[in-house]
Amino acid sequence: MRDDRHRAHQNRPRSVVTKRDRIQLKRAYEPAVRADGYRILVDRLWPRGLSKEKAAVDEWVKEIAPSAELRRWFGHDAGKWREFRRRYTRELRSRKDLVSQIATIASRRRVTLVYGARDTVHNDALVLAAVVRRRMNG
Repeated sequence: MRDDRHRAHQNRPRSVVTKRDRIQLKRAYEPAVRADGYRILVDRLWPRGLSKEKAAVDEWVKEIAPSAELRRWFGHDAGKWREFRRRYTRELRSRKDLVSQIATIASRRRVTLVYGARDTVHNDALVLAAVVRRRMNG
């Protein structure tokens, strides 16, 4: 009878977290929760009006953020989004070591890329997440 229970346990579907699911995005102003895992702030500038306690980040990797020139050029203008993605992806090629570090952490545990932008659809963290996912898969 014990073997039957053991076999039933083995055949039970397990909750699987794919590598893609190990990277999530969250605005810095949203409350941190345990499910966020390892929280990395990926902005060059600290989010306005946010204390370090409320940000609850494990690491601040400002060097991986878009260059000041690219950030100013983009200005969160959705009309420039396609070109911004292309330019920032190109910048990230020169920061492969930082991309690899995030990919390594994400291969072991959930990572939340924390950003300050109001626009949740057109921001650098989305581009970075896509680059890190490609690094993990290739």
